[in-house]
Amino acid sequence: MSIAPETEKARGGGRLRYLLALLPLVVFVAVAIVFFRQLESGKDISEIPSALLGTKAPTLALPALDGARVPALTDAAIHGKLSLVNVFASWCVPCRQEHPLLKELAKDPRITLVGINYKDRNENALRFLGELGNPYAAIGVDPNGKAAIDWGVYGIPETYLVAPDGTILYKRVGPFDAQSIETGLMPAIDKALGGSKPAG
Repeated sequence: MSIAPETEKARGGGRLRYLLALLPLVVFVAVAIVFFRQLESGKDISEIPSALLGTKAPTLALPALDGARVPALTDAAIHGKLSLVNVFASWCVPCRQEHPLLKELAKDPRITLVGINYKDRNENALRFLGELGNPYAAIGVDPNGKAAIDWGVYGIPETYLVAPDGTILYKRVGPFDAQSIETGLMPAIDKALGGSKPAG
């Protein structure tokens, strides 16, 4: 006895609907496996590899933070210097947490610390820096997030170590803490400078 074509179609359509219903579950399981493997590897997930590592940094041509009394963030602000480019905002709680460490890093004569103020209001950014202090040698305003996209920002704060020739050497996703500076940033700075230590 042959099965009517309509019945075959109905069965095929039911199977397709069943497979489509399972698709979100399959995707979720795949993502969960990748995430679990990352956790099990023992790697610091805040040090996400960037496609920009080892390449030239994107062009900087950002207007100054009005009232901050530091220059705008342009290529000239970091050209020829080992620089830390820190993406921050006044509304970012982890930015507030890492700020005292940035103030200490700004004292290191080997590096120039500059900031990209991300999707912030001018008056809020000024208040943030007024309360906590301004460690930046230059600040550029990125009101619509275009510069952050160019730099491959995942979420703020993020910080990039840029060589004097403009090559991105190191990236930190999330706030710095004492350990990440000691085990991640400082070795990258030392390597960039051929092992030199800060004076004093």
